[in-house]
Parts: sequence; structure tokens; C-alpha cells
Amino acid sequence: MFSTVGWPMWALLILFVCGLIIIIKGGDFFVDAATWMAEVSGIPHFVIGATVVSLATTLPELIVSCLGAARGSNAIAIGNAVGSVTANTGLIMAISILCVPAVIKRRQYAFKSILLIAATAVLYLSSFGNHFSVIGSVVLLLVFAVSMYESIQSAKTESQSGEKKTFEKKELPQNIIKFLFGAAGIAVGADFLVTSATEIARTSGISEAVISATIVAIGTSLPELVTTITAIVKKQSSLSVGNIIGANLIDIAIILPICSFVSGGRLVALPQNLWIDIPVCLFILLVAIVPMLIKEKFTRIQGAALLAFYIAYVVVICLFNPFPAG
Repeated sequence: MFSTVGWPMWALLILFVCGLIIIIKGGDFFVDAATWMAEVSGIPHFVIGATVVSLATTLPELIVSCLGAARGSNAIAIGNAVGSVTANTGLIMAISILCVPAVIKRRQYAFKSILLIAATAVLYLSSFGNHFSVIGSVVLLLVFAVSMYESIQSAKTESQSGEKKTFEKKELPQNIIKFLFGAAGIAVGADFLVTSATEIARTSGISEAVISATIVAIGTSLPELVTTITAIVKKQSSLSVGNIIGANLIDIAIILPICSFVSGGRLVALPQNLWIDIPVCLFILLVAIVPMLIKEKFTRIQGAALLAFYIAYVVVICLFNPFPAG
């Protein structure tokens, strides 16, 4: 991120709009390229969404959280990563489910979903004490490694049995360029949005912990939101859900351990993180995942419940936050 301290309000608003335009176009390129990859490889859209797309759309969270950790800002490092998971699930997945209720295959979603809940529980237990524990970081990295291994095995199995789309040679460089430009646009656009929105919020006297868990978290989750909306428009709902679950796993199992190492073992969870942010994150994940695994479908009622819980969470920490010093 770059500094916008001292910028006039009109300049911040222009930066915000520019970021929004860049990220929307980047998301369009990105989903097109990812969908093409799935079609020509025979790999299911869910697997592509949970791996390639997720790794790219979580770049903003990684950059913002690592910068926060390096600068000694635990609020930004932890609040952004955890807040992004909460926003991805309670806001973005909720929108996706409300727009396109979907029937799913349990075998495609179950393993990663259970890993995600387990990783969040490990994060919570590792956050008590003087600092985020080294053992917790190692366990989370192992969880991510297991997730990637399962994705690779699924990709091999499904690509052998799936139908592959034939393509012309010129389509390969075209889609690689679209993928790279899309990822870059998403990252740059998110940076513009987060930087401008954070500065606007800070001039209003909002605490850094609240900013990181709401504005920064939603801002860095915009790639997932744009990817989700674009996927819905293009009728690729499995790509959308796969992206959200994969992105959540990366936020929890990769970004926070890296932040812990970057901070030199000084990453400490704030009271707001311990007693509000992480418990709410875990609760919203359970609301999203458990009914889906039981019924093998997402319903609009489930989407409405997720959105209602997320709105309630934002209202509580913004208006009734018991930890204002955070």
C-alpha cells in the first residue's frame, strides 16, 4: 500500500472509484481465463476456483496483512485476514447463494470445508497467550499443504474422467495474458480501494481494529466479490463457491503463519480478535458449511441468515464495540 495521508477528500474518492473500475475489469478477465482453464483441462470449476483463482484473489489480503505485521500493526495483520474470511462467507457467499441457490456434490466440498473449520479452530486456540504460537503456525501450514495435495489429486482424477474442450493454439497466450492482467488488476484495484477507504475512515476517528475487520477486510475481499459476481453472471456458481472456500483456507492457513514469521514471532491477537472477530468467523463458517454438507445444497434461507449475521457483526463492532482501544 502507498500513503494517502494528507490527501483531500475529493482525491480519495477519485482513487476509490478508479480502484473499483480496475478491480471489476480485472475480475472479468480473471474469471474468463479461469473458466477456459477448467474447460480445456477437464478439471472441475470447483477445483480451479479453490486453487488457482483463490491464490490470485487472496493476493490483496496477503500484501496488506504482511505489511501490517512488518510494521508492528497486529490489528491490520490479524483483523484483515480473519475479517476477510468473515466477509467472504457472511457477505460474498451469502450474495452468491441468494442469487444462485445451488445443488452441490458433497465429495467435492466436504474435505476442504472440514479443513477450513479445523484451521479456524486451530487459529483460535493458537491466539491465546503472549503471541501467536509457532506450533499453531506449523499446524496451519500443514493444513494448507494437505488441502493443496487433495486438490492436485482431485484435479488428476477429474481431468482424466472429465470432458476436455478443444482449443486453438492462439487461445493459450491470450488466456494467460488475460489471467495475469486480471490478477494484476484485482491486486492494484484492491490496493487503491483499501488505501483510500482506510484513510477516509481514519479521519472519522474509527479504531484500527474496527477498520481492519470491516473496511480493510471487505476491501481486500473485493477480488472474491468481483469474481463471485462475474461467475454468477457467467453461470459458473461452482467456480465462485470454490474460490471462496479456497480463499478462506489461504487467509487462515497461509497468511497468518506468514505474518507471524514476518513479525518475528511478535504477532499478538487483540481482545477484539479473541472475543469477537475469530468466534464470529467460526460461527459464520459453521452456518455456511454444516447445512450444505448435510443437505448437499445451498438455499436462499441460508444465504439470508449468513448476510443477517454478518450485518449484525459489523453493527456490533462499529457501534457497540466493547474494545475501543483496539
